[in-house]
Amino acid sequence: MIVHERMAAYINSLDTGNGEFLDALEQDALEREVPVIRQDMQCFLKVLLALHRPQKILEVGTAVGFSALLMAANTDRHCKITTIEKYEKRIPEARRNFKRAGMEDRITLLEGDALEIMKGLDEPYDMIFMDAAKGQYIHFLPEALRLLRTGGVLISDNVLQDGDIIESHYAVERRNRTIYKRMREYLYVLKHTDGLLTSIVPVGDGAAVTVKQKEGRDREWNE
Repeated sequence: MIVHERMAAYINSLDTGNGEFLDALEQDALEREVPVIRQDMQCFLKVLLALHRPQKILEVGTAVGFSALLMAANTDRHCKITTIEKYEKRIPEARRNFKRAGMEDRITLLEGDALEIMKGLDEPYDMIFMDAAKGQYIHFLPEALRLLRTGGVLISDNVLQDGDIIESHYAVERRNRTIYKRMREYLYVLKHTDGLLTSIVPVGDGAAVTVKQKEGRDREWNE
């Protein structure tokens, strides 16, 4: 546990939930072991949405649509969300959930490889929520920064890998070492790139909150 288990349980016990539909969707996903953002991360995200008030959001990684719906429920009706999903089996379920929630006019789901889709987008986004394959974050980053407007916020979920991120390379299971290496590189770039201001917060499985303060050189963002 990144945060002591008893402390996390206490904090989560204070939560009031997300309404009947989203609470049921979350419970169903957890029972089927479908990944959804953790409870404390949900609260953190809602606060960021209230502070930043985005009108255009890009989400990388839809799953069954829980986080997209959470963001839609916590922004005003003019906010539009574009979400990208590659896993074919989850796409129809996400679309059904958007329709059941009455959010299909606010949420657009794009099917396919996230990097290729991002390369084809050109409108600036106020907020980008990164919650896809963790080993791909470093590859998504140049496109995410290109698409994020100056003053926009990039939120990267699950960046501390249940604490593995601080372990020695040799202490990490061999099958997780590539992800471990790439995530450490990703966090280093976020913290050391001119024009970006990043805070890494031990909430959920770790979140990096990055503000794009100014346009950077393409060379910097692709290194």
